[in-house]
Amino acid sequence: MAMHKIFGEFQENLSDEQEFLILGFSPSSIPIQQRWRNNGLSADFVADYLTTFFPAIYEDPDPEGKRVEIKGAVSYIANELLENAMKFNDDNSSYPIKFGLHILDIASEITLVLLATNSVSQQSVHKFQSFIQELLESDLDELYIRQLEKSAEDETGGASGLGLLTMKNDYFAKLGWKFETVKQEPEVVTVTTMVQLKV
Repeated sequence: MAMHKIFGEFQENLSDEQEFLILGFSPSSIPIQQRWRNNGLSADFVADYLTTFFPAIYEDPDPEGKRVEIKGAVSYIANELLENAMKFNDDNSSYPIKFGLHILDIASEITLVLLATNSVSQQSVHKFQSFIQELLESDLDELYIRQLEKSAEDETGGASGLGLLTMKNDYFAKLGWKFETVKQEPEVVTVTTMVQLKV
């Protein structure tokens, strides 16, 4: 049965009439360890790409300071999204990992939307959805401490979720997720993680 579930604050139909950038990665083209090293480069590229638009779209008493602040936030968030997409991608799927950045200017209010899409195995869908529910319903500070403890006990790094919590806590980002079946035979389910950042 086809899946289509949304959690948190997720915008389904982003306009392609405003600035956007989409990157695609083939999970089978190079080993994940090598791809992992490239995540930081990709995140920095996206942050650099974004800041080229800010002289035209952002007026601030300290525009350079604002650009540096936004560049740091975007680089961190992009890196976290890419790392999670690579780490939790379904190894049995050849579906590409996608990363996107949209700059939305609505009534002179700028929102950056960062998205990462990866395939996810059937075994991990329910575990991830349970964590998302916990993240959406829990006190952030308490959950952060619980996840720090879990992370210390889990040597594989699969139990963390600290990056998502940091996005909410430190950058006041809105988070959303969409799980959907994109192919039936064989079944491929993807998760898209969306981070919205007001600037």
